[in-house]
Amino acid sequence: MRQLAAAVAAVACLTAGCSSAPAQDPGPGQRRAAVSAASLPPDPRTASALLKIATTFNNDYGRGDYAPVYARWDARSQAIITRADYIKRHMDCPSGPQTLSRTESVSPGGPDGAWLVHYEIGGQQLTDYWFYVHGRWVFDLVLSNPDMVPMYRMSPQQYVAAVGCSR
Repeated sequence: MRQLAAAVAAVACLTAGCSSAPAQDPGPGQRRAAVSAASLPPDPRTASALLKIATTFNNDYGRGDYAPVYARWDARSQAIITRADYIKRHMDCPSGPQTLSRTESVSPGGPDGAWLVHYEIGGQQLTDYWFYVHGRWVFDLVLSNPDMVPMYRMSPQQYVAAVGCSR
C-alpha cells in the first residue's frame, strides 16, 4: 500500500510539474518554461489549429520570447543550433525593435507535404513552411529562412560580426 501511495504521489507530482529544484524566474527570451514536445497533447491536424499555433509562434518571436519559438522547430532545424545558443544569440544581438506580425492564412501545398503559413510584417508578405510530425505542428527553418542557416552555424563571434551588432 505504501508503494502504491508513493507511486500515485510521484505521478501526481510529475503531472503537476513538481520539481525538487527551487522555482526560478526565467530570463528574457525564456518567459515560458520549455516543455518536452513528447509530454504535450497532440496538436489537432487542422488548418485552424495550425493558424492558431503559427500566430502564437510569430507573436512569441516578435515579443522576444524565443524558447517557445525554438520548441516548435523541427528536428532538422534544431540540429543547426542548440536552444541555448539560439536564445543567447537573439538576446546578445537583438535585431532592434520587433514589429509584430499578422498571420493571415495557412494552406497545404508546399514541398514534401509542407503547409504554408502566410503572414505580414511591416507590409512585407512572408511565407513559412510547417509540417505535421508525430502529432505536432513544427516549423521548418531550412525552408522558411534558408539565409539564417549558415548564420546559425557560425561561431558566436562570427555571428556578431556578420549581423553587425556589438555585445
